[in-house]
Amino acid sequence: MLSEVLLVSAPGKVILHGEHAVVHGKVALAMALNLRTFLRLQPHSNGKVCLNLPNIGVKRAWDVAGLQLQDTSFLEQGDATVPTAEQVEKLKEVAGITQDGAKPEGLAVLAFLYLYLSICRKQRALPSLDITVWSQLPTGAGLGSSAAYSACMAAALLTMCEEIPNPQKDGVSASRWAVEDLELINKWAFQGERMIHGNPSGVDNAVSTWGGALRFQQGKISSLERPLALKILLTNTKVPRSTKTLVASVRSRLLKVPSWSAPGRGYGRASAATSGGSSLPSAPWFPEIMTPLLTSINAISLECERMLGEMAVAPAPEHYLVLEELIDMNQHHLNALGVGHASLDQLCRVTMAHGLHSKLTGAGGGGCGITLLRPDLEQPEVEATKQALNDCGFDCWETSIGAPGISVHSADFLDPSVRQALDGL
Repeated sequence: MLSEVLLVSAPGKVILHGEHAVVHGKVALAMALNLRTFLRLQPHSNGKVCLNLPNIGVKRAWDVAGLQLQDTSFLEQGDATVPTAEQVEKLKEVAGITQDGAKPEGLAVLAFLYLYLSICRKQRALPSLDITVWSQLPTGAGLGSSAAYSACMAAALLTMCEEIPNPQKDGVSASRWAVEDLELINKWAFQGERMIHGNPSGVDNAVSTWGGALRFQQGKISSLERPLALKILLTNTKVPRSTKTLVASVRSRLLKVPSWSAPGRGYGRASAATSGGSSLPSAPWFPEIMTPLLTSINAISLECERMLGEMAVAPAPEHYLVLEELIDMNQHHLNALGVGHASLDQLCRVTMAHGLHSKLTGAGGGGCGITLLRPDLEQPEVEATKQALNDCGFDCWETSIGAPGISVHSADFLDPSVRQALDGL
């Protein structure tokens, strides 16, 4: 059993291209966002397991002896099935969650307890420990904050229980696990995501685990080779949106039959042969518009993937010009799909006034957008753009995508602000 303090971090994620189209079998590119979630695990022998989540105001503690007496036989080691409703309710009883179990605070506690009991149940006795998780990621913004949380939790608990080795090396700021260990971390991170989201795609936890850039299509996830880190502005419009509602609206528009062709309207499928040379369009109408849009978004993803491959070998200014064009085209397509928003249009106008190119990332309808920063861009121009976005009431971060995945850190090299947050100062 691990005895020293363990510090781990995992990145968030953005969708570079392919959001919404991926639901209909097209390619999406997801990249690791270098806004990270950090976890500090401190083993001790006081008979308590404590969870501290300062971002969302959670501080919980359980007696290990009490947890040890609970019947947790329903938690099967390595079980890959979705927990049943009865199992979730049983876990809520164990966690002491009596109400508001569907709120982010309750779900975060539930995911922790699920991973703690599942991963540590093979130990002779459940370990006493303090865990603090602090994140640079805003919650509920579609940036993979829950997946980064689950990846950190899985990696720390697996390492503490010596299910995987601690890869940390002296004198090294951050270290990564071996491929087979990352696969186990990803598997458990996915289980944590299931506790929070029910039926996640697996993309977010894969990005948090592997980092870099991932290609996702029809349930198959693969890493892009040696992706180049791209500097971006990440902007949160702070306009709330429902991913489920937006996905449904795209599907509805894809399948929509126009009102003039509805039964009882007396129109139907008129043709030139029956109407003296003029006709209304034949239903279904919208699929003939929407399907090419989705095909075009797929082509944008593939072209971007090709560009990123070339840039990994020898990046050139021309590559960034192509990436900017792809960003503009995809943003227009997403507006045509019906997932744009006035706040996102404003984001694009503000950044374009500074010669920069932006698109929404994720579900749309508000939420977040990304702006590509070319390497030759002067810092005063970046600062002016950030100020202009802040003046709109948006939150803005200068960061990068293509970041490393789950990592273990040496405390000596950790940023002081992160150390303070994890120490509760």
